[in-house]
Amino acid sequence: MHAIKVVPNIQNKHGDVIDNVFQTTYGALKVASLIGVKYGSKVGLSKGWAFILQPNPELWTLTLPHRTQIIYTPDISNIVFQLEIHPGSFVIESGTGSGSLTHALARRVQPNGTVKTFDFHEQRVQVAKQEFDDHGLSPVVQVSRRDVCQEGFGPEVEGKADAVFLDLPHPWMVVPHAVAAFKPQGGRFCSFSPCIEQVQRTCSALRGARFFEISTIECLQREILVASRTVSVASVDPDSKDETFNLDCTNYNPTMPGHTGYLTFATLPPVWSRNTSAVSEVDCEETVDNS
Repeated sequence: MHAIKVVPNIQNKHGDVIDNVFQTTYGALKVASLIGVKYGSKVGLSKGWAFILQPNPELWTLTLPHRTQIIYTPDISNIVFQLEIHPGSFVIESGTGSGSLTHALARRVQPNGTVKTFDFHEQRVQVAKQEFDDHGLSPVVQVSRRDVCQEGFGPEVEGKADAVFLDLPHPWMVVPHAVAAFKPQGGRFCSFSPCIEQVQRTCSALRGARFFEISTIECLQREILVASRTVSVASVDPDSKDETFNLDCTNYNPTMPGHTGYLTFATLPPVWSRNTSAVSEVDCEETVDNS
């Protein structure tokens, strides 16, 4: 599978304009021949054929150029579901990385939502911005260079976020900045971490910031194999012919994808609820002290 920008001509390394020909394992593909072809169509190659697929976030995750380790579809599906985002939501993401998750978030909040994504690496930010422009996501996605651990998300997003996602080495340092970014009615939080020690520190920071519904999951895929087996029929008659019948069986694949990371989710309650809880706790402590 390959991601191809369908333009009839390209420049070679010498600066000359030449026909856009893409080389595959099954022969050469003249890219200009794809113009006007419907998605799902089968096109011939010199040693085989290819199918033209409509781009979507799942296919982009499988074919994107890796600038960092990326988040794959099993984790992405849980993130989008658990963040409870919808068309029109304002989502903050840090860091952008290779943009795998960003594409899925952008599809979910379209057409009038916003994904504000941050990365501390200037070159990655510029490359990601160009990709978002090329893929028509600029109206939805805003990408900026920022070290959110030290600088936060900035005053321009304070009180605007419905959901916050973090893929950082030190997510617990960003929890206070996430609280400031949420709308007054609160919202959903998610952090992706490869190590359980990161999860422990993040959960402690979330509890200290009055988040609730804190939970951590690990997505592990187990493929179930279905096979037909021939089973002999037992018989006590020594003169009977061997009889068999076919039986459909299922079993787990002996190999499975390994650990990718832990997903920690939490909910920030509305401002009035947080303030009420703080007053109640102080009142209880004072009552105990007086007694």
